[in-house]
Amino acid sequence: MAMKTVEEDEVGISCFISDLPGFRGVLKQRYSDFIVNEVDRDGTVVQLTSLDAPEEEPESVQENGTNSSDTVVSYASRIESFKSLAGESDAILLEEFINKINAGGEDSFSPIVLSPDSDKSHRKAVHNFFKENFKFLVTDVVDGPDPSLKCIRVRLNSAEPNNKAKNSKKRKERGGKPFDSRGSENWPENAGKFLRFHIYKENKDTHEALGVIGSMLGIQPKSFGFAGTKDKRAVTTQRVTVYKQRASRLASLNKRLFGIKLGDFCYVKEGLCLGQLMGNRFTITLRGIVSDSEDIIKASADALGRLGFINYFGLQRFGSGSLPTHLIGGALLRGEWKLAVDMILDPREGERIAIAKARKYYKESNDVVGTLKQLPRYLVAERAVLQSLKTSPGNYLQALKSIPRTLRMLYIHSYQSYLWNHAASKRVQNYGTEQVVLGDLVNFKGNSTAKVTEFVGSEYTEDCSGGGYDSNNEDDISVDIHEDINTCVKVVDAEDLISGCYTIDDVILPMPGSRVKYPTNNIANVYEDLTKKDGISLTESVHNVEEFSITSITGCYRRVFQKPINFEWELLTYSDSNKQLVETDLDKINKSAPKNTVKPIDVGNGKTDEAFDCIRESESSDDFPKDKISGEVKLHHGESLGDSSSQDSHIALKLSFTLPASCYATMAIRELLKTSTSVAYHKTLNQ
Repeated sequence: MAMKTVEEDEVGISCFISDLPGFRGVLKQRYSDFIVNEVDRDGTVVQLTSLDAPEEEPESVQENGTNSSDTVVSYASRIESFKSLAGESDAILLEEFINKINAGGEDSFSPIVLSPDSDKSHRKAVHNFFKENFKFLVTDVVDGPDPSLKCIRVRLNSAEPNNKAKNSKKRKERGGKPFDSRGSENWPENAGKFLRFHIYKENKDTHEALGVIGSMLGIQPKSFGFAGTKDKRAVTTQRVTVYKQRASRLASLNKRLFGIKLGDFCYVKEGLCLGQLMGNRFTITLRGIVSDSEDIIKASADALGRLGFINYFGLQRFGSGSLPTHLIGGALLRGEWKLAVDMILDPREGERIAIAKARKYYKESNDVVGTLKQLPRYLVAERAVLQSLKTSPGNYLQALKSIPRTLRMLYIHSYQSYLWNHAASKRVQNYGTEQVVLGDLVNFKGNSTAKVTEFVGSEYTEDCSGGGYDSNNEDDISVDIHEDINTCVKVVDAEDLISGCYTIDDVILPMPGSRVKYPTNNIANVYEDLTKKDGISLTESVHNVEEFSITSITGCYRRVFQKPINFEWELLTYSDSNKQLVETDLDKINKSAPKNTVKPIDVGNGKTDEAFDCIRESESSDDFPKDKISGEVKLHHGESLGDSSSQDSHIALKLSFTLPASCYATMAIRELLKTSTSVAYHKTLNQ
């Protein structure tokens, strides 16, 4: 039986700041309704502005036959000649095969089979071409799909004395390095060793998109570095770095990529690490708006701007519609290794048919090899577990440790988030959202180093490998307070209440760990009660695997309430539900933005306002520039928004705002609409 999709109240998401009624709106009716642009540490919004490689590239590496970058360069002309002989599809297949061999990440390489060929003389020409141009490869003939057709099979020549040594040397040299070091011997000294580029993707995971690119380049996924993962069902743009790859090579992939574009290339000295961002800029379009009046929308938007929202970890943190990561985290903390493995591999709702079939097959057959053949490569955790079980059957702990660290630690962080959400809800239920109370934890204002910023603490310090397989989150890097914990955080006492030096915006709660403080009021009981119920201790570990123990994790803090930055909103009318309403970065490049499909709402006097009523934020932030838009829309008395006399006319609410890393835009939308953000709920609104 497939696992049930997690609901908000199950992971502690249960309260709101305002008591306004909310209104109807559909979130992510189209993935282009949810646009995310990364904001770098300088406050610059990352955008895709060009698909072209820079005119000045690092000087070409001279051919000397000593490293794999040379090999790729020297075989380029031969592959082009092969294209003339065998066709473009077989040339692409061969190029990818050679790149894979150059990557040197495997002990053996599966042969490739070229297109069916009934012409014996042509097949002979292909055989001879390989003998003359690719001496490290051998060819033979296998049966094609039809008895009258034959296919040429191409495989690595195991008899070639240099092949085994060459691949072994590559693996040995690369060792535990966080990137593929090919070409390092001859890379120009004056050129940055990392290529930084902007990746634009539509309806794809960050790791899925990078997996596709890595496969085309013939390099391992850990060669890439990035600051944070982005939503899958969205249009997102973010920075990525890769070690010693040429911009022209990546730019050439654009014509073969579907739903992914690469651009804005430059060479830099350092690769990106997880957490190296200020936040994200969101442009969200809520369709099918229905409200009793425009005043309700205006009041709700004004409240969101002034008061913000409860800074819950959103459903994405817990694998909404997919992996129940907090439950896996609980199993790891209890030392239930087999249960954790079963949860990772078991069938679940909302996945593609092929994946669901593969999971069902493993559940029923326990056939590791057969399941591996069916699972796509971007399912990193599942494949890592199965590969480990293939070599060490029954060793479930080893299988879990084979998952990339950033991903396996996500399960623990997810359980911490589960506890944090419940504690935040209890804080709101017991003490409200307006003032600090005795026993609260706050960011200590007496220490200037205790500023709340993006946190890269002990849980993340090794993530500079770029192996950032996180989850489908907007960003899964916690926004926390840097340590030293004892000087950054304090418990509110009577003197603090009298002085009034702390406000509700200063209140924080801990992500459990060995070095965090807990509130001295009754909110601390939430952590103790939930962990006790789950058979987990906050102070003792039931096993000796440190990374899967809360007592071995430092812990950190998170602000309870968050205000959106540079918040703007606008009402739009549209008639075609299949048309996108907002320009994406790619639209701007292609100069193909939607025309005559979106117009501002008529204010009733023959005039229109394109944008109206921005956030009136009582507390500004120096981290981001402030751009304000003013104006106001009025409806006729008694008119209901979304209740148009024209059945073809619909109303959408466009929102634009910036949030620090790890703050969930869906939680801001939840505060606005007063409805669930679950995928299942919003699917019902589309019916």
